[in-house]
Amino acid sequence: MRIGELAKRTAVSERSLRYYEKQGLLYADRTPGGHRDYPDTAVDRVIRIQELFAAGLCSAKIVQLLPCMRDKDGGPSETATPWLVQELSVERTRIDGMVEELLRAREVLDEVISAASSPHPPTTP
Repeated sequence: MRIGELAKRTAVSERSLRYYEKQGLLYADRTPGGHRDYPDTAVDRVIRIQELFAAGLCSAKIVQLLPCMRDKDGGPSETATPWLVQELSVERTRIDGMVEELLRAREVLDEVISAASSPHPPTTP
């Protein structure tokens, strides 16, 4: 399939798909005219890439992990190793830390909102 169709089927811009290819995340054959020709499996691959980006992983980490994951369901592939579990565990710990920071920030914001919403006694001159 051509890049426009892949973009339409995945709701990912053509520019992003070109970036994925440049980063080694996605591959396409070329037609005799030089156009990209993606296999049908590219849809699942792009969806997987999007999920990993949404999880906060950078493209360099994703390119390391993709060979260890099945595109269709994200499960481990035949080439998965204990290294994959270790790397994903490190990322999970990093994300847990970010969640904790966000929860603390939300608590502070809730306190400010509560204080600002409380009735204030009138000030006397």
